[in-house]
Amino acid sequence: MASQKRFSLPVALVFLLVLLFVAGAGFKLHHKDCNPSVSRASELSEDSRSMPRKLLRVAVHRTEARESEKPSSGGSALLRGIVQATSDLEMVPMVGDPEQEGGSRPSKSLLAIPVGIKNKAAVDKLVSKFPADRFTVMLFHYDGQMDQWGDLEWSRRAVHVSALGQTKWWFAKRFLHPDVVAVYDYVFLWDEDVEVDAFDPLRYLDIVKREGLEISQPALDRRSEIHHGITTRALLRPGAEGGGDVHRRFYKPAAGWGGGGCDDSSTGPPCAGWVEIMVPVFSRAAWRCSWGMVQNDLVHAWGLDHKLGYCTQGDRTLKVGVVDSKYVLHRGVPTLGGTEGKAAAFRVAVRRRSFAEMQIFNRRWKEAAADDASWTDPYP
Repeated sequence: MASQKRFSLPVALVFLLVLLFVAGAGFKLHHKDCNPSVSRASELSEDSRSMPRKLLRVAVHRTEARESEKPSSGGSALLRGIVQATSDLEMVPMVGDPEQEGGSRPSKSLLAIPVGIKNKAAVDKLVSKFPADRFTVMLFHYDGQMDQWGDLEWSRRAVHVSALGQTKWWFAKRFLHPDVVAVYDYVFLWDEDVEVDAFDPLRYLDIVKREGLEISQPALDRRSEIHHGITTRALLRPGAEGGGDVHRRFYKPAAGWGGGGCDDSSTGPPCAGWVEIMVPVFSRAAWRCSWGMVQNDLVHAWGLDHKLGYCTQGDRTLKVGVVDSKYVLHRGVPTLGGTEGKAAAFRVAVRRRSFAEMQIFNRRWKEAAADDASWTDPYP
């Protein structure tokens, strides 16, 4: 009986070891199936013992290539030739031959305006100045009253977007992505309280192209609400800079002891290379850059105008300008707001938030500049 017990103990131990080995192999296989990258790496490591060094290098290269491949737009399941990475805001008919409609189209620009129904007459006059065959119109309805514009001749061809109580820059960040507006030569991102009696958009673009301006604005009539002197229409004599059409800098004496002035040595905003965010006009390339700089959560864009010069594809003192010969009148009418009794308090609150946003934007800029060792400031 004792010998039988001595014999059965090793047998049981061997049987237990066999079970553990089988279970371990099953776990290994299951683990490899769940993590293909680990599986390929382990297989390569095991095979490398018997693989020639040259073939091993090829195998490693192919494995790394598969890991580093990034899918094209739309995912790797799509053919590269079928992916269209950009779009536009053009109307497309529901019937007809789409291939015939897709022929050559005239060069166009985009006019985008935040609007409220109270300023309908002024907006109608503004939009009517822009030829339908050369401009696509997009309205941002901040008061939700989108349906009350249908009686205007141009309204049916305009793109209407409605979001209650949102600002121009909130709309622009969400609906004017560079890939969506890539077909347009220029983006006019204007406020609604602008009178255009002396403005010709086609002539304006002729001047912008001739002067090589990537970011520009029409000068403000001297009767306008003016916040910065550089935006004021300059009465230049014929033969002066831009032939009397454009000015790129502003001159003013220093304001008392230690006060900042603008002279020929001034190369930055708001003395030179600067436009206001009220009626800016962007080239396609400048808008792509500027859109990226617009912060998703900072909806008033205060502080942005001081940095737009970084998006001019060159020297901001040359590529940013104010067009004097085609000017507008800025009426300075408060738009976003509550009821009449609360309007003043609301404007104070808006201004307070705008100032806070400017501080946040400037802080983010400094932090980003400090964190990006590969970036060199062209305007230190």
